[in-house]
This record gives sequence, C-alpha cells and structure tokens, in this order.
Amino acid sequence: MKFQHLAVLALAGLGASAAFAQAKPEDQIKYRQSAMTVNARSSGALNAMAKGDVAFNKDVAVRHASVIADLSDLPLQAGAFGPGTDKGAPTKADPKVWSEPEKFKAAYDKFTAAAKALPAAAGDVGTLKVALADLGKTCKGCHDDYRMK
Repeated sequence: MKFQHLAVLALAGLGASAAFAQAKPEDQIKYRQSAMTVNARSSGALNAMAKGDVAFNKDVAVRHASVIADLSDLPLQAGAFGPGTDKGAPTKADPKVWSEPEKFKAAYDKFTAAAKALPAAAGDVGTLKVALADLGKTCKGCHDDYRMK
C-alpha cells in the first residue's frame, strides 16, 4: 500500500513538474507559496506535539512528517523558483534566490534532506524533536538568507 502511495506521488510529481514548468510565473509563485504554507502548518502541528502543547500521536505525527517530506522538493523541481518568478505576484523571496542560484539550491537541498528524514523520526517524540530542530535550522537558514523581511 505504501509503495502504491509513493508511486502515485512520484507520477503526480513528474506530471506536475512538466505542467508547472510551463505555468505562468504568477501561478508558480502561488504554487511555491501554497507548498510552503502547507509545510508550515504541518511543522506547526509537529512542533506542538514535540513541545507537549498537544498530546503526541504517532500516526498523526508520521502523516504530518510525510506531508513535509513529500512536498519539500516539489517547488524547486516544478520550476516555482524559475525564471520570471521573482516578479509579478507578491513574493517575499529575496532577489538573491535568482542572483545566487547555486547557493540557494544548496540551502534548499539541506531543507529537502532534513524534510525527507522527518517521517522516520516522527514515530517517537524524542527523535521527532531532534529531526524538527534540524529542519528548523534549514528553514531559518534559508529564510535568513533568501526571504525578505
């Protein structure tokens, strides 16, 4: 069952990548913002569990962690930081995203790696806390360097 879920996600991601590569820049901006919003919501739920603000629920934690992992690389792969996505729709992305593409990609890759590690760590509140701290560092690093205040 899990393999089928991953296969569907992979195929959807490939199709979305091709479709979004041809999308208008303002649509790509909305796409990346939506993906980041979903990631933030799931991160918030996980952080609430890690802090003890809400009861830890392994199944819910793994689902939120999987959402983050699954969405993490799609905006970059789908061209949501591509040419023209620095203008148009309102965006908080710093122009350095496009003037320093190799550095930005390296920072984004750190985020993706930390995100992909979350589902395996989400089954236990102790390992979840460590993985969330790692993820948080990558988010903060990218936001500090590539997000306008």
